Amino acid sequence: MTWTDFWALIATLNGEATQANCRRLAEQLSRRPIPDIIGFAERHAEALHRLDQEKFGTLPVVDLTIRDGSPFPQSADVFLYARCAVVAAGQAVWESVFFDVDAFAPYTSTAYDGEWLLYVPDVAYELATGEEWNRPTRYCFESYSNRDGWPHLRD
Repeated sequence: MTWTDFWALIATLNGEATQANCRRLAEQLSRRPIPDIIGFAERHAEALHRLDQEKFGTLPVVDLTIRDGSPFPQSADVFLYARCAVVAAGQAVWESVFFDVDAFAPYTSTAYDGEWLLYVPDVAYELATGEEWNRPTRYCFESYSNRDGWPHLRD
């Protein structure tokens, strides 16, 4: 799947990875050939992997503070869901954050939760084949897995 095709599919989310939007995207994707579902999963994992960088992961959650008023750090899951929300927001937003870290910050808010986007390839594959998705992607999208994005975590 090309990046153009991937971003065209993401555009059907209308900027938000709600459960309904992601279900609709999974259903649309399930009607395409299996290589397209796999290709979508690969592009999605790569898009998330590229966002897995210290400059984004160390931003605090924008609408939370610790009891003493200090910034509330993102957990690994919050950071993953924020990255999903950035992808769901579309190509222009995804590209912009690499040049402006502040553009990523709003997606750390509890108002944004891109978790449902994680399940789109799984649901699409199961709808298309009747089988569970059991395939790793080339890029790991788990938080802190991009060694280039987290230089101090390198072995």
